[in-house]
Amino acid sequence: MNKQELIGTVADSTGLSRGEASRAVESVFDTITGALKRGDEVRLVGFGTFSCSKRKASTGRNPRTGEPMDIKESTQPKFRAGKVLKDSVAR
Repeated sequence: MNKQELIGTVADSTGLSRGEASRAVESVFDTITGALKRGDEVRLVGFGTFSCSKRKASTGRNPRTGEPMDIKESTQPKFRAGKVLKDSVAR
């Protein structure tokens, strides 16, 4: 499912117009992104938790040339699925 399909599904299931559903989906994404930028965690009970983790600077290798290269420190977003989500997709 891509973003447009998600918007269409939200519109169908809520009775919102496609434009209203698009604004709602974008608002959720913007809110989660803003919270992560501030360093906050977003917990959606039963669904999962969005958070950020810091990766230390390290030395890697250029896959094309094999030369060592420095990899800068970075902050990476991550998602940890909640129990209800895990159980609903388990087979």
